[in-house]
Amino acid sequence: MGFKCGIVGLPNVGKSTLFNALTATSIAQADNFPFCTIEPNFGRVFVPDNRLNEISLISESEVTIPTHLEFVDIAGLVKGASTGEGLGNQFLSNIRNVDAIIHVLRCFDDENITHVNSKVDPVFDSEIIETELLISDLNMIENISNNLKKKSKSSDTNIKKNISILEHILDILGQGLPARNIQYDDDYEKLYFNSLQLLTNKPIIYLSNVEEENADQGNKYSAQIDKKSNEENTKNIIVSASIEAEISQLENIEERIEFLKSIGLNETGLSKLIKGGYEILDLITFFTSGPKESRAWTITKGTKAPDAAGVIHTDFKKGFIRAEKISFSDFKKLGGEKLSKEAGKMSQEGKEYTVEDGDILHFLFNV
Repeated sequence: MGFKCGIVGLPNVGKSTLFNALTATSIAQADNFPFCTIEPNFGRVFVPDNRLNEISLISESEVTIPTHLEFVDIAGLVKGASTGEGLGNQFLSNIRNVDAIIHVLRCFDDENITHVNSKVDPVFDSEIIETELLISDLNMIENISNNLKKKSKSSDTNIKKNISILEHILDILGQGLPARNIQYDDDYEKLYFNSLQLLTNKPIIYLSNVEEENADQGNKYSAQIDKKSNEENTKNIIVSASIEAEISQLENIEERIEFLKSIGLNETGLSKLIKGGYEILDLITFFTSGPKESRAWTITKGTKAPDAAGVIHTDFKKGFIRAEKISFSDFKKLGGEKLSKEAGKMSQEGKEYTVEDGDILHFLFNV
């Protein structure tokens, strides 16, 4: 199960350079002019997890398969995108298909790189994007609501419920607030609300792109985004796209670690972004392991055992009987599945079991 993070921002903020570095590819151009990226580029990155390597060694697995996140490099938005300016609605629809938004903000001065608004102001830039996403949501909800009102005389009771939900959303958006401020306790309302895939309901991470010398602590611009992210209860990650580009050219992990140490950094921007993505999307990892392969799987926190089984294969969920579970700590301490089972550390879990981060699971099913 992959999770998609859409990389958005104004033109010339370092989006494509960052995307190339994060995915260690060269499929996205990185030129100094607006709308260089026309079609969204996709890049899959493996999520490093030392637990998986240890599990694989203990199980003497032939293959080790990490989980992954997918980044989508979406072309630069401009003011008026929601009404078709620039390359407009094409990109808004691309954003609608991602699980979280990574908003890249220019936090550096460079007279050689054109700024679409002629000055560096990351807060103002962020508000341009947010406004376009909000207007797009407003337009979509108004259209849906108007169409449903034409059918309001129908005997379908859900139509009236849906109109009520849409009116509440319109009220919130009309106040200039994102849809992520809306909470529903009722299961039906929550399900319908989530089905709308509102742009302003998606979790957001700010990525402050700074100069190389400020990659550790940030600068005056990134400090403004720190304040904004704290007020919004989200994350701001400080990166230098140019440093990430240099790191992506190094072939082995030892060289990368040495390079990071030489410039006073402890981890790459990719590592920080993966952690931020997991946190904001409320993700955890479980594992499967055996002689043939050890593999990591990504699920949302609170997932029940049958749904976790379904991530591997739909038949596993359909015919779920039970899950055999060993915690990572026991697996590591005792030396694998056989010894953990002999020590009474393998438990039998049913349909109501909530999978925990680090669980090593074996699913029994019958189809």
